[in-house]
Amino acid sequence: MAKSGGRQRPTLEMVARRAGVGRGTVSRVINGSPQVSPRTREAVHDAIAELGYSPNQAARTLVTRRTDTIALVVSESRDRLFEDPFFADIIRGVSSVLNERDLQLMLTTARGEAEHKRVGDYLSGSHVDGALLVSLHRDDPLTARLAQAGVPVVHGGRPYSDAQPAPFRVDIDNVDGGRVATRRLLETGHVRVGTITGPQDMSAGVERLRGYREAMAEAGRDVDERLVVQGGFSVESGAEAMARLLDQGGRPDAVFVASDMMAIGAIRTLRERGLSVPDDVALVGFDDAPMARHSDPPLTTIHQPTDRMGREMARLLVDVAIPRAAEAEAITLDTRLVVRGSG
Repeated sequence: MAKSGGRQRPTLEMVARRAGVGRGTVSRVINGSPQVSPRTREAVHDAIAELGYSPNQAARTLVTRRTDTIALVVSESRDRLFEDPFFADIIRGVSSVLNERDLQLMLTTARGEAEHKRVGDYLSGSHVDGALLVSLHRDDPLTARLAQAGVPVVHGGRPYSDAQPAPFRVDIDNVDGGRVATRRLLETGHVRVGTITGPQDMSAGVERLRGYREAMAEAGRDVDERLVVQGGFSVESGAEAMARLLDQGGRPDAVFVASDMMAIGAIRTLRERGLSVPDDVALVGFDDAPMARHSDPPLTTIHQPTDRMGREMARLLVDVAIPRAAEAEAITLDTRLVVRGSG
C-alpha cells in the first residue's frame, strides 16, 4: 500500500468508514448533491476534516463534467491589461462573485490570430465551465468560435457586429455617456467642441462617438470633422490624438475625450503647448478611474460602474448561462456625470 511521509493518504473509502456511510454517499456530498440529509452531510464533512481528505479534482471533473473554473478573457495585450484600471475593476467584480460560489478564475489575454487560436482551442476543450469576454474588437474570432463549441459565454459590452452571437451580455450605456459628456461642454458655453474617440473597431468607441454626434445635433451644432480624432484608450494615444487635433483643426475650446487615460495624455499635450485646462480648453473624460481624481486639474468625467459590470457578468454566467436558465439576457448599466475641475 502506498505511503506518503509514513502515513497513508486519506481515501474516499476511509472517509466513508469514518462517517458511517457508503462510498457513493460521500461522492454525493462532495459533488453538492441535494439528495443527502443535513445530518449525513455534516458527518461526511466532519470525517473529511478529521482525516484531511482532499477530493481528486480531475476525477471529480470526469464524474460531474464540471471544472469549477471560469475564464476571463481580455482581448488586449498584457501591457494594456496591467496599465488600464478598467480591467482591474472588472477582475475585482468578477472575483467577488466567483469567491462566493467557490469557483476558480482563470485570467488570460488574447490579441492577434495566434493568441486567439490558442485561447479558443483551450476554452473549447472542456477545461472551463464558461467564459467572460471583455474588450472585444471587430476582428475577434472568439465569440463565434465559442458559440460553435457550445461554451457558455457572457460578453462585457456589445460585440462590434450584430452578426456575432451574444445572447448574454452586460453593457454600459456608452451612447448616453457620450451624449451627457458633450452636453456638459455645450451647456457651459463652449463653441468649438471636439472629441477624441476610442478605437472605431470596438463598440464602446463607436457608441461614445455616436453620443457626441447626437448631443451636437440636439444643440443644433454642426460637427467640424477636423475636431474628431481617433485615439486608442491609452495615455500615449490621448497625447498624440490631442496633438493631431490641435494641428489639423485649429484650437477647440472644449474636448470630450472617450477615456480618462486618453484625457490624462491630452492634458499633457495641452500643457506642452502652453494651454491651460479648463481656461483655454475644457475636458470631459469617460470612466471615472482613480487617476481622474488625482489629475491636475481633477478630471470631470463620466462614471461607469465597472466593478458592478464585472459582478453582473459573473452572476449572469454562473446563474443563468451555464445552467441554461434562460435563452438570453442583456443588462445595460447607467452612467453619470462627475463634475470636477477640468470642464
